[in-house]
Amino acid sequence: MKKTVLITGAAGFLGSHLCYYFLSKNFKVLGIDNLITGSLKNLSELESNPDFEFREIDITHDFKIYNSIDFILHFASPASPIDYLKIPLETLRVGSLGTENILKIALKNNARILIASTSEVYGDPLKHPQSEEYCGNVDPVGPRGVYDEAKRFQEAMTTAYHTFHGLDIRIARIFNTYGSRMRVNDGRAIPTFMGQVLRGESLTVFGDGSQTRSFCYIDDMVKGIYKLLHSNYNKPLNLGNPEEIALIDIAKEIIDIGNFNNQIVFKPLPTNDPVKRKPDITKAMKILNWKPLVSRKKGLEKTFNYFKNLPLTELNKKDHKFAS
Repeated sequence: MKKTVLITGAAGFLGSHLCYYFLSKNFKVLGIDNLITGSLKNLSELESNPDFEFREIDITHDFKIYNSIDFILHFASPASPIDYLKIPLETLRVGSLGTENILKIALKNNARILIASTSEVYGDPLKHPQSEEYCGNVDPVGPRGVYDEAKRFQEAMTTAYHTFHGLDIRIARIFNTYGSRMRVNDGRAIPTFMGQVLRGESLTVFGDGSQTRSFCYIDDMVKGIYKLLHSNYNKPLNLGNPEEIALIDIAKEIIDIGNFNNQIVFKPLPTNDPVKRKPDITKAMKILNWKPLVSRKKGLEKTFNYFKNLPLTELNKKDHKFAS
């Protein structure tokens, strides 16, 4: 019989890719999402799939799941600064109330649960690259604190359920990931730059652009998550691409992909914006026999083609859908 996986945040960027991937691996998938940042368009190709079911649910409220669940992937959360700065309370609630509600479902079903944590638990790191043993440099009352602390609390709550109840857990600390189905207006670097290039605008780079990130293509990330779920490792594990690049250089690479001549303009660096971000994936390589395989050039080209083929109404969405 097919195993059933429950995926929260199923209509989001990462969540939707996980739905497609697990279906391709012969799972039944129950996807839930409150659609506050996700979109049903991301799941449109699954409407007729008999092994897929979607329910619009806010996991921070009481709800019931009557299906028998074997695995849970907890990916419900705003994930970009433009989201969690607009909806800070929702961000904190989904990491706390929502997480415990999902942990209770895992416990009831004796299901293995993998939670999506983040490189943001390291804050603006004083250690480089960041290994799982590094405890971070996080400002709980800074502008990014609602997301950082929601994820740190989520890790603590999940670990407590493992320690106290014996729940079978996995914790993925996910570094910057990109690919198709990202929102062009979600505020993250790659979709922002690609949208600006395709609209013929200047690219906006914060600070002097020397701050670094490490970008992992979605196909690699999904495979890493799948491997972690099926491993025996129950402590936090970094998943990401350790190839580090300055934001000014990623902007230039995106301009070059389409052979455009867009200008680059600079804006003040946001408060608490990390200066460096690079995962140490030694453990993932050893424990999961996993590492990213898609080159940045190939990944950026595929992502650029996705944005290039969006309807103009989508491409021209500059204003975020949340009211200020």
